[in-house]
Amino acid sequence: MVTGTSRGLGQYMGRALARAGADLIITSRKTEDLAPFQAEVEALGRKAFPVALDVRNYDSIQAGVAAGLAHYGKIDILVNNAGLNVRKPAVEISWDEWNLVLETNLRGTFFVAQAVARDCMIPRGYGRIINIGSVTSVFGYAGLTPYCASRGGVKQMTMSLADDWGKNGITVNCLAPGWFKTAQNSVLYENKEWLDYLVDRIPMRRPGAPQDLDGAVVFLASDASEYFTGQTMLVDGGISTGATRATVAPKA
Repeated sequence: MVTGTSRGLGQYMGRALARAGADLIITSRKTEDLAPFQAEVEALGRKAFPVALDVRNYDSIQAGVAAGLAHYGKIDILVNNAGLNVRKPAVEISWDEWNLVLETNLRGTFFVAQAVARDCMIPRGYGRIINIGSVTSVFGYAGLTPYCASRGGVKQMTMSLADDWGKNGITVNCLAPGWFKTAQNSVLYENKEWLDYLVDRIPMRRPGAPQDLDGAVVFLASDASEYFTGQTMLVDGGISTGATRATVAPKA
């Protein structure tokens, strides 16, 4: 099950898992948004079952997980990807905007993990849960306060769930991408000054490309990671090393 697969990183990771041999449950708030990706997965020779799931709605989470379980009879892997961002100076963030980001990225991630663990993984004594964090799980950035808070929370929550469910044969890890171009942040990449500044801070000298997540997500979903749990795996080209060369950040 990969949540938030109508676009962006969810599709990157879903595609990698399909290529590695997984059949998918793909989710979005509207199933019609999933049709192009469903066709793509099926063209790879794998199955893709579309499910309407809104991570901000408890009943929708329960129904979505139940539908996926009924369709396949089991859910071995969960990629908890659905998320969003509000990019504003901290003094301009409203109460509702804060709640929107935290309810989606943090609360939603927990309750999807809870439903899948409780109904699908604990009864079988097996599971791989991959919560999607970000480089902001370990770093703070101006203009991203609620997002950083939510992704930092995902990192801490991952460790707690790993401790809670390890006895049930479930690994829980946080996959934390660095700077990848998606529909959510594409406007930033149109700013050459900002992009040059970003690249200057990444030891690999480029932003992430879709295939850069393939190895990490397949590893965390596979039996190769059987003794790997509670960890935050940064896939960021080395930006978290703090190897900064530029000294003044342009306005994003």
